[in-house]
Amino acid sequence: MTLRLAFMGSPAFALPALAALIEAGHEIACVYSQPPRPAGRGKQERPTPVHAFAAERGLEVRTPKSLKRAEEQEAFAALKLDAAIVVAYGLILPKAILDSPRVGAFNLHGSLLPRWRGAAPIQRAIMAGDRVTGVQVMRMEEGLDTGPVLATAETPIEFEDNTSTLHDRLAGLGARLLVDTLEKVERGEAVERPQTESGVTYAHKITPAETRIDWTRPAREIDCMIRGLSPTPGAWFELKGARMKVLHSRLGIGKGAPGEALDDTLLIACGDGAVRLLKVQREGRAPLETEAFLRGQPVPVGSKLS
Repeated sequence: MTLRLAFMGSPAFALPALAALIEAGHEIACVYSQPPRPAGRGKQERPTPVHAFAAERGLEVRTPKSLKRAEEQEAFAALKLDAAIVVAYGLILPKAILDSPRVGAFNLHGSLLPRWRGAAPIQRAIMAGDRVTGVQVMRMEEGLDTGPVLATAETPIEFEDNTSTLHDRLAGLGARLLVDTLEKVERGEAVERPQTESGVTYAHKITPAETRIDWTRPAREIDCMIRGLSPTPGAWFELKGARMKVLHSRLGIGKGAPGEALDDTLLIACGDGAVRLLKVQREGRAPLETEAFLRGQPVPVGSKLS
């Protein structure tokens, strides 16, 4: 069965979902995405990954700064949609937009709701030390990620996972889940389950103030922080006045003063336990595995990271 859809998304996380809907034979009447923004050294305006992908395939792309204006809502209604599909779009959808499609608007979200509602669910799940996460399809309401859930796919968070690896796994899971759920919606087989009122947490955007490593924290928390902030924006520390990002780490064995190097290969003491830094990036330079990094910047035992 073919549905006439609007797809509303912006970052790379949404690409597998859009590609899967196209492959499933659905008609993409229009793609909505965030407006192009200046990027790179030249500060040239760059379209979002979804915008670029859709344009390459000849799909109509709209990039309004807001959907609150009557003209935008009328243009959306004129599409005469069966459904709207939202995947990390980044704009609030007014009630007029939500109510316009025949069967409604559905969101693919990267967490197990009601845990981690909001903008950064993948990063927050890793940073919090969650052992399991997943993707869910929910019917959209006016509240922030509050609608009833139609389908769920879970995955464990492995000890080696960072935001990049988990992002890609969830995006693939979500794409398949979304296509299956739409088929059930159209056949009248989808079951909508209200979210519970307990266990609500919010995945607020990552702020610069929370990206600096506090070595007095337990090693497990620091390791989760490093992996949750990798590859971007990156957890960081200072060494001899220079800023260093840590992009990969592993729990180690040892104890000492917080921030102290316990050996010559970046085993660093924490408030409780130690972490081994496996990939480090000096500000303004490329990321390096520990061995290569230490050739240019030795960190002998007893050195202090701050």
